[in-house]
Amino acid sequence: MNKTTRDRHRKRKRRIARRLESIPRQDPGRPVFSASNIHYELADRGGGIACGGIGLIHDLARRVGLVEALDRDLSLLKIHRPYQESDHVLNLAYNILCGGTCLEDLELLRNNEDYLTALGAPGIPDPTTSGDFCRRFSAADVERLMDTINELRQGVWQQQPSEFFEEAVLDADGVLAPTTGECKEGMDISYNGAWGYHPLVVSLANTCEPLFLVNRSGNRPSHEDAWKYLDKAATVCREAGFRRIVFRGDTAFSQTEHLDGWDDDGAVFYFGIDAMRPLVERADALGEGDWRRLERAAKYEVKTTSRAQPANVKEEVVVRRKFRNVRLFSEMVSEFPYQPVACGRAYRVVALCKNLTVSKGELLLFDDLRYFFYITNDFSSPAEEIVFQANQRCDQENLIAQLKGGVRALQMPVDGLVSNWAYMVMASLAWTLKAWMALVLPVEPRWRQKHEAQKRSVLRMEFRTFLNAFMRVPCQVVRKGRRLVYRLLSWNPWQWVFLRAVEAVRVLRC
Repeated sequence: MNKTTRDRHRKRKRRIARRLESIPRQDPGRPVFSASNIHYELADRGGGIACGGIGLIHDLARRVGLVEALDRDLSLLKIHRPYQESDHVLNLAYNILCGGTCLEDLELLRNNEDYLTALGAPGIPDPTTSGDFCRRFSAADVERLMDTINELRQGVWQQQPSEFFEEAVLDADGVLAPTTGECKEGMDISYNGAWGYHPLVVSLANTCEPLFLVNRSGNRPSHEDAWKYLDKAATVCREAGFRRIVFRGDTAFSQTEHLDGWDDDGAVFYFGIDAMRPLVERADALGEGDWRRLERAAKYEVKTTSRAQPANVKEEVVVRRKFRNVRLFSEMVSEFPYQPVACGRAYRVVALCKNLTVSKGELLLFDDLRYFFYITNDFSSPAEEIVFQANQRCDQENLIAQLKGGVRALQMPVDGLVSNWAYMVMASLAWTLKAWMALVLPVEPRWRQKHEAQKRSVLRMEFRTFLNAFMRVPCQVVRKGRRLVYRLLSWNPWQWVFLRAVEAVRVLRC
């Protein structure tokens, strides 16, 4: 990064710091928001965009080979007038990265002259054209699109240090995607009575990247075809160089008929398994000495002095109104071998017994023991670690929440099962590009601790926070000779990381 850019960054940072420090602490006698006599004018020649981060993202897509790969592997258009397949795919992803929440928001972007200039495009597809593009996909085309993106992931992963490839943790889960539409092909009633679809999400927990998204009818079971896409995800990770593959899932994903195959392939699995009668009877038969108390680590470490706990208003209301109140008293763990009917060998089952107290008002009614079981082929780790490892799968719920509410990839805007599947995959590319931007951030030895912390923060950042920090960056767009220049017009605390990402992408070779 050149000296001029560094000096300007420091100057802006000092200027905002001085301004915030100069806020008067006394009552000024008038509102602080005091702007008046405000006028608006149309600029004559100067132009700018609110989503200045789009230049960084587009440069990243070019450098990793995404544009060329999409045009090479997708053949959906007989005639290009003038848009290529990559233009359509990136148009949907960029709409979300610029803050769009639906297909109709494309109309605002295609009428923004400076946005078109920023991408070097005479125009972009309108919402109707983008919806028609989604309908052109067959199931094989969507599979090919996911395979193409996953091939490019391996190039981005190769930029990481050797310890990154120690272990690939693959999570699988289903998520309901309800819709209020009545004419969407493939929709059905889910187990909770809602109309819609039931997509499958297979993700890499290390980087929070969705490797495979599969759209299914709303009445399909959560685990349907999960084994197939877990195998495909494992293949992607092995080809990338990961030395250990780990599968995780809840009770619906134990799929005992596939456990022997995964064990033979060297994969490690941690799955929940239903509290069936044989397992409950085995747990009941264990002696008192076979159980040991489970101690969980504190959720966070107090870095300053401890403060008094605020009053638990919710608990007070529950007690006062004499609602049924179930509280956790203690947890115990034990283990025993168990061979499922569909398996040719026994595996390790870790039993978690939760001792719950059931009360009503001030009256203690009874104690309730509930069992949770986890099946694994990891025979070396302590039973406590097996429970913690299986519980960490719940972090995938955060990714699903971002795909659902942040990226809005699961809003099902088109009219068919496969077309909505195609939109889902293309929209999730916005989240993938966010993850890739975080992964290519360089870590300099002198600032290793700081840079690694920044990398983790961006990787796990909520999508809305990412938009505000890295995408909604007001820029003036200027053509200077053969260069397209984005001039940053404001400062924010993440700007230095943003500029480091720009420099890293500029020299990226995947």
